[in-house]
Amino acid sequence: MNTQEHIDLVETYSAHNYKPLPVVLSRGEGVWVWDVEGRKYLDMLSSYSALNQGHRHPKIVKALKDQVDRLCLTSRAFHHDTFGPFCEALCKATGFDQFLPMNTGAEGVETAIKAARRWGYRSKGVERDKAEIVVCEGNFHGRTATIVGFSSDELYYGGFGPFGPGFRKIPYSDIQALEAAITPNTVGFLVEPIQGEAGIHVPDDGYLKQARRLCDEHNVLLMLDEIQTGLGRTGRLFCYEYEGIRPDVLIVGKALGGGCFPVSGILSSKQVMDAAFKPGNHGSTFGGNPIACTVAQVAVQVILDEGLVENSYRMGEYFRAKLVESQSPHVAEIRGKGLLIGVEIRQESGPARPFCEKLMELGLLCKETHVSVIRFAPPLTITRDELDWALERIARVLK
Repeated sequence: MNTQEHIDLVETYSAHNYKPLPVVLSRGEGVWVWDVEGRKYLDMLSSYSALNQGHRHPKIVKALKDQVDRLCLTSRAFHHDTFGPFCEALCKATGFDQFLPMNTGAEGVETAIKAARRWGYRSKGVERDKAEIVVCEGNFHGRTATIVGFSSDELYYGGFGPFGPGFRKIPYSDIQALEAAITPNTVGFLVEPIQGEAGIHVPDDGYLKQARRLCDEHNVLLMLDEIQTGLGRTGRLFCYEYEGIRPDVLIVGKALGGGCFPVSGILSSKQVMDAAFKPGNHGSTFGGNPIACTVAQVAVQVILDEGLVENSYRMGEYFRAKLVESQSPHVAEIRGKGLLIGVEIRQESGPARPFCEKLMELGLLCKETHVSVIRFAPPLTITRDELDWALERIARVLK
């Protein structure tokens, strides 16, 4: 089938909850993908940072195939021989005591919410069903009914209510607003180190450090959603490292699955985990399954062994510098860290999607976010030559 025939099938038989670019991909390798007609593209989206290691990284694919040939699923009703080694490896790589595995990023966020609330009741002494979690305007933490209930974007929450209580929204990167929002019932502050879906918004320097101080003063859990920013994307293993702090709860996902399998979860201290969870009060049939554990362990090892964190930092600095040099009349601002970069298009130049469509015609795949921002987030394996190839086409379109 050709491109249009595939798109027609999707339009007929799938719910219309996405508006993809009109390209139908059939193969990928490294930073490159090919469509059903054989055209080649450089992937500048990385499945929203789930492909930090690139498409079909050979070590990850081999681990996946070997595990599928051996054991796929047990549920957590039984132990299996990949779970313990994976949890140990991830905790040692990140410095946290314990890991609770789930599947999707939204499940990871839901797990963090439940952990904070139960910790608040059992350890902080908050009255039952009174716990509050502070969140930020412009947040994107997933698509469940609970999570969209504290979104500030009507596109995400409109028509899906009613929503449960227990969340306070404050402006992003406003430390005074955070301080004012904290009450004796506050159990957690849930925040993204960079707001990706909102348009690659980077908070003021020192924001997370000040948030850490306030959380310590008021006995509140600092919960960082690094589903998109983590595992090397921003030029550090985790974005919070730029501020020299550590969260109480770290939510991970996307690249943890190496672009091959959905893996997510939360990392935290034994104190928080013990307060929040006991056998039977939280779980997932597929969470921590043998395939997920095997893939994720190798996915993290690839990032560490192959210097992808360092490459993300170097290529990101180069990428942003070249974008600034281009002096495009259409660009209002360039934001980001590492290889998570947002290019905001001036209002008078129209929305960002036509720019993305033109880049697609030139062999480069990226996607607009929040109407006016082009998001660039290539695999962290990208080379200088590949980036130069992309930059030449980006400069052509932006001029």
